[in-house]
Amino acid sequence: MTDWSRASLTETADAIAAGKTTARDVVEACLDRIGRLDGTLNCFVEVEGVGARAAADAADTAQRQGKTLGPLHGVPMAHKDMYYRQGKVSACGSKLRAAWRAPFTATALQRLDQAGAIDIGRLLMVEFAMGPHGYNPNYPQCRNPWNPDHIPSGSSSGSGVAVGGRLVHAALGSDTGGSIRCPAAVSGVTGLMPTYGRVSRRGAMPMSHSLDVVGPLARTARDCARLLGVLAGADPADASSLDMPVPDYEAALGGSAPLPTIGIARGYFDAGVHPDVAKAHDQAAADLRRAGFIVKDVALPAHLLDEIAELHPLVMKSEGAANHTPTMREQEADYTFEVGHRLHAGFFIPASHYIRALKLRGQYLRAFAKVAFTQADLILTPVLAIPVPTIAETTGRTGKAYLDMVVAITRNTKVINYLGLPAMGVPCGFTSNGLPTSFQLVGRPLQEAALLRAADRYQQATDWHRREPKLI
Repeated sequence: MTDWSRASLTETADAIAAGKTTARDVVEACLDRIGRLDGTLNCFVEVEGVGARAAADAADTAQRQGKTLGPLHGVPMAHKDMYYRQGKVSACGSKLRAAWRAPFTATALQRLDQAGAIDIGRLLMVEFAMGPHGYNPNYPQCRNPWNPDHIPSGSSSGSGVAVGGRLVHAALGSDTGGSIRCPAAVSGVTGLMPTYGRVSRRGAMPMSHSLDVVGPLARTARDCARLLGVLAGADPADASSLDMPVPDYEAALGGSAPLPTIGIARGYFDAGVHPDVAKAHDQAAADLRRAGFIVKDVALPAHLLDEIAELHPLVMKSEGAANHTPTMREQEADYTFEVGHRLHAGFFIPASHYIRALKLRGQYLRAFAKVAFTQADLILTPVLAIPVPTIAETTGRTGKAYLDMVVAITRNTKVINYLGLPAMGVPCGFTSNGLPTSFQLVGRPLQEAALLRAADRYQQATDWHRREPKLI
C-alpha cells in the first residue's frame, strides 16, 4: 500500500482528489512519523493533532458530498512559527512571545486554508528569524534529517527538517538572507523565494521589511509551483504586495515556449567552492544540457557583488534593530545571547549608511541585470559553497569567527535578497560527508515560472529530490 506521506504534495493532493486515499489517512501517516521522529529531529514547536484530524475528517466529508475541492485539498502542512493564526500562539522562537496570541490570521495561511491544506502544527525557527545555522537555545536542538550531528540551517530550520524528514508535505518559511534556500538545501528539499512582494507578508512576523519574502519549502518544483499559485497575488492589507496577474505556474511547467538559457555564474558565486560541491554542480550542468537546456558560463561583476554583500547586512541589521527597539529597551534579558548581540549591532549603524544602502539597490539591480540577463535567462550558482557543516563546527564562535561562519552559509543567497530577485534551491547531489548539496537558480523579477519550469525539467531527468534520509 502506498505511503502517501512519502509522496510529493501534488501526488498526494491528486490521489486524495481521485479517491485513492483520504485526507484522514494521510494526516494519520504524517502524525505517526512525527511521533516517531520528532523526538530526534526537534522540528516542531507544537503539533495540532486534534485539529488536524478534525480538519481531515471535514475535508473527507466535503469530498463525499461532492463539494468543490481546492488544489491542496487534504494535504498536511506545517509552518514556521512566525505566521499568525487568530487566537493561536505565534511565539516567533522567543520567550518574549511565548504566550502571545495573534489577533488575525496571516494572508498566506488564509490562502492555504481556502485551497484545502491542513495545518498540522508550528515549526521551530531561529529566534525572530535571526540566524543562518538553525539554532534556538529556547528549544531542544533542531537537527538535520540526513545526519543529526549537522546543522539544519536557518532561520526556517524546522520547515526544512520537517519537509526533508517527510513529516509534512510542505511548509512555509521566510527568506531575508537565505532562510528558505539554505534550510531547503541542507535538508535535500526544494525551496522557492519569490520576487519581493509577490506573496503577501501580512500576518508574517517582520524581520527586515525591505528584504523579507514569504515562500514555500516542498519536495519538488511542481509542489512549489502549485503552492505559489495559491499564495501569490495582491493583498490590499499589505502595501508591499504586487498587484500583478498570477500565472498558472503548474500549467506553465509543460509549456511549449523555448527553454530558458542557463548561465553558470563565474565570479563571486564560485569563489571558494569546495571540490565536492563543484563536482556536484558540474554534473548538474551536464544533466541540464542533456535535458535540453543551453548552459553556458556567464562572467558576473565580482566587485559589484562584493559590495552588495557588504550592503545587505546594513539593511537587515538596521531594520531588525528598528523592529525591536521598544522590547530591547524594556526586556533585553529575555532575548537569547546571539540575537541580542545581533540586534545591538544594528543600533550602531549610522542612518546615512542605511539610507545609502537603500538608495543603491535600484542602481545595482540594473547593473547586475544588464550583465547577467543579457547573456542568460537564469543564473545558476551553489546555494552553499561548502558541504553542510556540523553543529560542533558552528557553535561557540564569537567575533570574526562567528561572522565568518555566517558568511560561509549565506554568501551566495543574501545578495539575491538585496536585489529583490526570485530564486530557488534545487537538490543536485551529495558531498562526501553524505549530506545534500543544491544549486540556486536566479531569475528576473516575476520570472518564477521560468525558474520552476527549469527546476521541474531537471527533476524529471534526475532523482536527487526523491532521495530520503535513512531515518525514514
